[in-house]
Amino acid sequence: MSGTKPPRQELPDSDPEDTSEELTAVVCLESDLQDGQMMEVEVGHHSVLLTRCEGKYSAIGNQCTHYGAPLSKGVISGHRVRCPWHGSCFNVHTGDLEECPGMDCLPCHKVKIQNSKVYVSVNKKTLRQEKRLKNMGAAVPGVTHTVLLLGGGAASLICAETLRQEYFGGRIIMVTRDDLLPYDKTRLSKVMNVESDSILLRRMEFFHQYDIEVWLRKEALSVDTEKKTVTFDDGSVQSYDQLLVSTGCRAKGLDVPGIELQNVKMLETPEDARQIHSVCLGCNVVLVGTSFVGMEVASYLIDKASSVTVIGSSELPYQNTLGPEIGKVTMMMLSEQNVKFYMNDNVTEVRGVNGKVKEVVLKSGKVIAADVLIVGIGIIPNSEVLRGSNVKMDAKHFVHVDKYMRTNVPDVFCGGDLATFPLAMAKNRMVNIGHWQMAQAHGRIAALNMLNKPTELNTVPFYWTVLLGKTIRYAGYGEGYTEIEIKGKFEDMKFLALYIKNEEVIAVASLNYDPAASAVAERFASGNVITKKEAQSDDLSWLQLS
Repeated sequence: MSGTKPPRQELPDSDPEDTSEELTAVVCLESDLQDGQMMEVEVGHHSVLLTRCEGKYSAIGNQCTHYGAPLSKGVISGHRVRCPWHGSCFNVHTGDLEECPGMDCLPCHKVKIQNSKVYVSVNKKTLRQEKRLKNMGAAVPGVTHTVLLLGGGAASLICAETLRQEYFGGRIIMVTRDDLLPYDKTRLSKVMNVESDSILLRRMEFFHQYDIEVWLRKEALSVDTEKKTVTFDDGSVQSYDQLLVSTGCRAKGLDVPGIELQNVKMLETPEDARQIHSVCLGCNVVLVGTSFVGMEVASYLIDKASSVTVIGSSELPYQNTLGPEIGKVTMMMLSEQNVKFYMNDNVTEVRGVNGKVKEVVLKSGKVIAADVLIVGIGIIPNSEVLRGSNVKMDAKHFVHVDKYMRTNVPDVFCGGDLATFPLAMAKNRMVNIGHWQMAQAHGRIAALNMLNKPTELNTVPFYWTVLLGKTIRYAGYGEGYTEIEIKGKFEDMKFLALYIKNEEVIAVASLNYDPAASAVAERFASGNVITKKEAQSDDLSWLQLS
């Protein structure tokens, strides 16, 4: 990875061969860019990423297709660039997407060198297009091979798309008990008064165009792996040639007296998010659980609820994930906004008046006024559909898969939050990671292996959480870390935390330290160890900080 990037260049010059169909501009001198470097340039007020790799210049769109981050602020490594915000990766030569959470590719532009000047040409017809759909096939008449996808989330969607991108011509059926097409679930705890239509990942026209059948409001009840059939709640039976089970997890409820009262809420769907938003306005809100989602909901409600109280069973938020140091910072951030915390405590009873929540009683004896109780204490895998089948599950009912996303039963694959899988960067330790980007990777790997294109899962976990408008980014797998190396200062709201185990870095968390998390993720992806000595060094040039 290169640690230097020249400043953006604009040279008001034009190509004498410019045609009416293309907009061409001199963007820099040939000597301005060295191998392994990139820079943002402009062609007709259009932002373009210019890269040089092994002597070859390439130009692609500069805005990540996920949430629009400037890729020129990210990390370039070999033939790909990684987004500074959420870790999406793109091929610098083709603009093709190589790692989610982005779903679309980038436009690719012509580059030529003439008289030591670098010219970039952008097609005027596609000038305003910031993303490009990868070429996809459709169903081929007479091909009866059927891939059945259970679940309507990230893994199923990416699996379906990858199959069509690889020109699979058989039948694809995606079945979900939801009443919505696949949507961006990461938005629910960040923008809670969200309109369902605004977070759809693909429109119905897309599914029609590429012959992907979507069955909504339909739940799979059982799988017969001998007959290769799935039975649904309406009594129908569907046969399959290959099956992906990615039914995800559901929120775990509180098992205490009074939990049946009105205004006890859990966040699982856009409708839940909207209800929580509306019912909490001007009210006393109590949240149980200090997970990423719980803390995001608390942050969101600060200027909407009358009061926000958080109950946590551990000493600090994120204690087992980001660690106590970052837990203290986030607790301080929210406490300064009048969020009250009761840690090392549990809810033992919910009291109501006229059928609605009125008070929450804690194990410590404290009684807290509450008009709304939001529960976010964990998850339960939706694996009931596999009970009675031969598919191997662990003691908690998560499904075991190998690095190809295969279960122990031929032609049955599993992905997303439901899967326990070998994580390459953690020496193939079996893990369960409920990250959006990881579920997408599972879907892609499952699709390729369904098509007998042997591909191993090698994705680096990448996660982000938003509190009070500030984003903490996390990459890697930090469970079992023994030391933490901090760059910057927590109190300045600018820090980089490097998690260390066995003398090497295994994870990173950052706030206002871009593109550090992406730089570390890229090192993990390439298999290059970051030593404890390197982490402790004051030389941070390898992080490609701007």
